[in-house]
Amino acid sequence: MTPADPGGSWEDLVTAALLGTDRRAPAYGVPGRAAPVALLDAAAVATVRRRAGLRPARAARRPERAPADPRPALPAAAARRLTTLLADRSGGAGGRRGSSPDLMELLPQWLAAANAHGYAAPPQALPALLDAARGRTDLRPAALAFAGPRALWLARLNPDWRFALRAAPGGGAALPGPQDAGAVRRLWSEGLFAERVALLGALRAGTPALGRDLLASTWATERAEDRLMFLDSLRTGLSGADEPFLEQALGDRSRNVRATAADLLSALPGSALAARMAARAAACVALDRTGNSPVIVVEPPPECDSGMERDGVVATPPSGRGERSWWLGQLVEAAPLGTWAGRFGGRTAHDIVALPVSDGWQGELHAAWCRAAVRQRDAAWSRALLGSPSAPEAGGPGAVSLAERAKLLAALAPAERAAWVAGFIATHGLSEAFQLLGVCAVPWAAPLGRAVVDALNIARDAGSYPWSFSGVMGLAERCLDPAETVRLEALLAIPDEREDAAPGAGGYWAEAFQRLVTTLRLRAVMAQELTPVPAGSPARPLRAPTRPPQAPAPLPMPGHPAQAAPQPPDAAG
Repeated sequence: MTPADPGGSWEDLVTAALLGTDRRAPAYGVPGRAAPVALLDAAAVATVRRRAGLRPARAARRPERAPADPRPALPAAAARRLTTLLADRSGGAGGRRGSSPDLMELLPQWLAAANAHGYAAPPQALPALLDAARGRTDLRPAALAFAGPRALWLARLNPDWRFALRAAPGGGAALPGPQDAGAVRRLWSEGLFAERVALLGALRAGTPALGRDLLASTWATERAEDRLMFLDSLRTGLSGADEPFLEQALGDRSRNVRATAADLLSALPGSALAARMAARAAACVALDRTGNSPVIVVEPPPECDSGMERDGVVATPPSGRGERSWWLGQLVEAAPLGTWAGRFGGRTAHDIVALPVSDGWQGELHAAWCRAAVRQRDAAWSRALLGSPSAPEAGGPGAVSLAERAKLLAALAPAERAAWVAGFIATHGLSEAFQLLGVCAVPWAAPLGRAVVDALNIARDAGSYPWSFSGVMGLAERCLDPAETVRLEALLAIPDEREDAAPGAGGYWAEAFQRLVTTLRLRAVMAQELTPVPAGSPARPLRAPTRPPQAPAPLPMPGHPAQAAPQPPDAAG
């Protein structure tokens, strides 16, 4: 036996090394070589054999070719811009950011604009795009839509990108169309849970009745957690035709399923559940005309009976909340808002909200009306509950928090929403406006943009530090119309500091405004880069505009409702 052919197993060599060659004489000794040296020789040879040796095996199947992407290619300048955006890792998180734009914060709206134009992602950019989406979940919907089918092909080859398969309907697999009844039934019966959810969602988007009937066919045999997920899919395409199925689901053995069914039925103003809730709420809230002026009187329900629980009323209140007020709020929230005009003598929402409420019930009643207006997306009631933006302490008749006001604003048309927030900022400044600005259409309408710039200028003149307004400044970089650049240029100079101003605040403000102007100019150029050039047209130079009429259409922001032209104030009514 020689070192070149040491024999024995690797486990034998390890055992000899652990015990020592004086306690276990090696069976593969070489004449003239000490036992320890012979052991090391054998271990070296075995190591090379373990690393280099390969057992013959069946050749693996070659990967299928990546699918074609039929969408048009990005313009060259836009492709270069995407590479730059994906390479930036500054994040702009916290502290002093200097005057350079935060490129990663521009990536979401760049992706939204590229998707709006219908471009395909450059193949060479797909790995960086998937890495960016892996690190930021907020990027995933737009990034995967832009990346297209080739990103899913790559995700099947790299475990780091498997999130793309989980995010894609049915794990990225093609779903059968409603015309292929056999394939639909087979996938519904045999598919994985994610595939079944994706199939139901796709059917509800195009043929709601088919999706509902498919769910009804196996409803009794589904698990409770699956029933809840499937039932939530009915929000897409919800109509009165779904009422019989949802009424049946009110008797489900799962409390969560019953609550979801009740929530869906309450979103149908003509449903029997909505009528039952309206009758219960009307029995608790009435108009007293016996005094000098009419007053709303409230008598909350004395108990939560089985019928109320079946219709979605939760009997046990949260800690610190009274039972009867808890039940009342749920009844009023679920009742159609059209109930109250008839209950209060034909009064409008504005007149009803203005009525006094006896015995301290106004806050509870108005808060429930706020939730109802948000759920039913009723613009007239939202407008009445918001009240005037210049109201003292920024409080509307029914809004008791900024979060509630933001939800109510979402029911208004984009132009009216922007005008209300502009009035709010003009009266109350920017300190409480961040949540309200987040629901405004992008790019901000001219009145809102002017209000934000004016408020920033006032804060600058007051001598406070700009990072007190860093959240609003970051929104402005992404949401201001680039046409505002002209007005902002006058704010780039370092102002004379007041005696009571914070030291160095003027220089910091000039730096912050420089970053804002630079970002707006960059957004203008990015919009130009993404705009298709008609065939045969000469290439146009890419430059930021210097006058508002020359400003290009700004990049849209994902997740905002206003990529369409502003509507008149009554459009949502």
